[in-house]
This record gives sequence, C-alpha cells and structure tokens, in this order.
Amino acid sequence: MTPLFPGWHLPTLRKKPKSSMQKLLEDKKAIERNSISSLNKILGRYIPSSILSANQTGSFSRRRIFSLENTFWGFFYQVLNPDKSCQAVVNQLRVRLSQSSEERTVSQSTSAYCQARKKLPLNLLKDVFDYSSQSKSPTEFGFLEGRRVVVVDGTGVSMPDTHKNQEHYPQPKSQKLGCGFPQARICACFDLNTGLALSYQLGNKKSHELPLLRKQFDTFKTGDIFLGDKGFISFADTLALKDKGIDSVIGLAKRKPVLKADADQILGNGDLLIHWNKTPKNRTITNQEEWNALPNTLKLRQIRVWVDIPGYRPKYFYVVTTLLDPIKYPAEQIRTLYLKRWRVEVYFRDLKTTLGMDILRGKSPEMIEKEISMFFITYNVIKSLAKDSLQLSYKPPSELSFNACRQVVVNYAQALNMKAIKLPKLLKLIRVNKLNERPNRVEPRVVKRRPKPFKLMVKPRSELKAELLLETNGKMA
Repeated sequence: MTPLFPGWHLPTLRKKPKSSMQKLLEDKKAIERNSISSLNKILGRYIPSSILSANQTGSFSRRRIFSLENTFWGFFYQVLNPDKSCQAVVNQLRVRLSQSSEERTVSQSTSAYCQARKKLPLNLLKDVFDYSSQSKSPTEFGFLEGRRVVVVDGTGVSMPDTHKNQEHYPQPKSQKLGCGFPQARICACFDLNTGLALSYQLGNKKSHELPLLRKQFDTFKTGDIFLGDKGFISFADTLALKDKGIDSVIGLAKRKPVLKADADQILGNGDLLIHWNKTPKNRTITNQEEWNALPNTLKLRQIRVWVDIPGYRPKYFYVVTTLLDPIKYPAEQIRTLYLKRWRVEVYFRDLKTTLGMDILRGKSPEMIEKEISMFFITYNVIKSLAKDSLQLSYKPPSELSFNACRQVVVNYAQALNMKAIKLPKLLKLIRVNKLNERPNRVEPRVVKRRPKPFKLMVKPRSELKAELLLETNGKMA
C-alpha cells in the first residue's frame, strides 16, 4: 500500500484484491441504494431510521446483506404487496440489483431472508408500532367538545395448522383434528377520526374481548371518550374508566333498558338519566374485596337511537353513556357518534381483506406475533399518509380509499427510479383517491360466484393421501 495511490498493491503494481468482507459491504450498499429499503427515504417520517439502527451486539450486529433495516423494509413490503411470499421480496431485490450499474446480485433462495426475519426483535416491532400510532389528529369542531374518541372492537384471524400454533391458538372443538386451523382473537383500539390503530392485544379463541381491553387501559388519556359495542358492557370497567376521566358510550344489550317510570330524570325524547345497581355477585373482577369496595350505584344516561335506514334489521336500540350533561353533549350528537362506530368494522376490513391479515402465514407463535405487528405498522403508515395528504383540507382520512392508497405505495416501492419520487409527490398521488359518497348503502350478504365442486376435508391430509395411494396402487395392480 502507498499513500500516493491508496488501494494499490506495490509488489504487483495492481489494485489489491478485495477481501470477502469488502465485497459483502459493497453488496450491502448496492442493496440499500437499489432495494425496497429506499422506502425509508420517504417514509422515514413515520418510521425513523434511529429505531432501525444496527445492534452493537447480538443479532444484526454483524455486517450482512439482510441488515436490520433491509429486513424490516422487506417485511414491510411483504405485508404491503398482495403476493405475501418471501420469494417475492427476494425477487424484488434481485430485479433492482440487475438494473443497477454495479451488476451485483443475491441468491434466489429465501433462506437468508427468512432467517433474518426470524431474528427481528418483537420489542423493536412494538416500538415501531407505538411510534406509528402517535399522531395529533384534529377533532371535529363543535362535536362532543372536540374530545378524542377511541373506538374498540375485536376480530378473529386464522393461521397455518402447525403443532406450535395449535398449542397457543387451538382450533374450535367442532373441527376434527387435522381438518381445521388455529384461530386467534385480536382486540384493538382505533382513533375514530384518523383510523390509526392505537394499541392491540392478542389472545386465543377462548379470550373474550373485554379482558383484552383491560390490558389496553393505558392507551386512553384523560378526556378521551371510549366507544364500544354491546360486548363491552361492564359495571366495573365503565366505573374504572370514569375514575380516570374517560367517558364511555356503549351499546346496551345485556341489561334491559330502563323504562320512563323507573328513570331518575327524563331529559328528552328517548333520553333518560338512570342508575345501575351493583350486582351482589362478582362477574368481572376476580378479587371479591375489590368488587365490594366499588360504589353500589353508577349514574348513567340511556339514549334511544332510532334507525330509519332501509335494510337495517333493528328499528331502534339503546346506548348508555357517562356523558350526563345534556347541554354540552346533546342526545343527537351521541346518537350520531354511536352510528359512526361502524367505522371500526371498515378499519378491520382494511387490515384483514385489503392487506390480507385474515389468513396469517407464520408457522410459530413468535412469527405470528411479529406478522400481526407488521400488519398494524403497515396499516398505520398508510393511514398516516392519507391523513397528511388531507392535512390542508382538514378532512378525515376515511374519505380516501385505503386500497387505492396501498396501491400507490406498492407501485412506488416497485418503481426503479425511486429517487425521482419525493414525499410531496406521493401525497399528491394519494390525495386524489377519494371515495364516492353512498349514504345508506345496502348490500345483501350473499355470494354470487359458486365455489369449486370439491368435497370438504373431513379427515387429516395424511389419511387422505394414504387412501389415494392405496386406491391408485389397486387400480395399477
């Protein structure tokens, strides 16, 4: 080596041959310049690179092609893309490198990427999710004093039929062994205005939504309004939220509605001030002493909601709320608020149908948790892009098509010349994807296209294969 010609080898008067480490570093830099990890240049506002910095020790501390950042964005692209396979991520990297001037390439095998994905720390994904859920959302002016509304609901997902998944998320008893799929239950909290997922909890099919919600009480802030369906009716939990300065608006189902004659005060047409008596038996709190320490009554407001939309089954139903002041919180605003609860079904539809979280691919409980975390992260990033694109118009992100926004981001990730696309241009492309207003839309819940005429699986696959081979060998004999 000589200081005048760095990189030259004096004995041979040629450049010194590159070591394997130097070649690996060049491959890594080429991938960072030409791969989907370049998404960080435009989405760094929602997922900062500081969280994805390489570890000093342990996993991802060594210099590899699939670094922590490359692996994360590969996983992100995998969730975002309709083709959820690991092979799609590797092929995307290979195509980008083939178009670059370095003429570098990586193996078509998915082994290295899958191993790196397994090493992704779950705590890191949770930190990324927590960061993506932090957003100051403008509330609707003059509606419920401008308070943030947190809507909560639960849903179910299925996953591959593996032994480890069956242990943590067993299938229903009505399904035969080997003929069903493990099922998990998710309870999530969303910001009603922006649609951002604030928190979630995962359980098996035996987990009720209410205990999963209790684990997310820290998500609520003083002044929030909790909005839930009839499954979240609970004397103790409503009182616990009220003590924290959090009001509730919940559908009434388990208790019979209070009649006018039994009401404490009549506030208006279908608007009653009532009270609930604490039941002597403890059904929600395991500690009987804590149950006995609760007040004997809980003041509530019962509001009747009329439904005059054609095609809806109930003509009216009841909601209860801790918003007792009829002047600050008119009954009509509370009725309108509860009808907006339907948005949470659309949020889960975006997660399960549009992004594909309905059927997971992880073959172990650890990968299932990571996969669900990545789905919520991807969902929040798209919702944040939609929110920022409408920031000047002060309109809710629900006016934009979630699927169209996803398609724009996918096409951006697949674009070879990613340097030419900046965040303002991306937001402009997203801003135009507005949904058509179709109030009181009614669609029958039927399927027109007939399924394939295959028999249902009533035996394990191994037994069916053995029967098929026995039948085939019998015909050949």
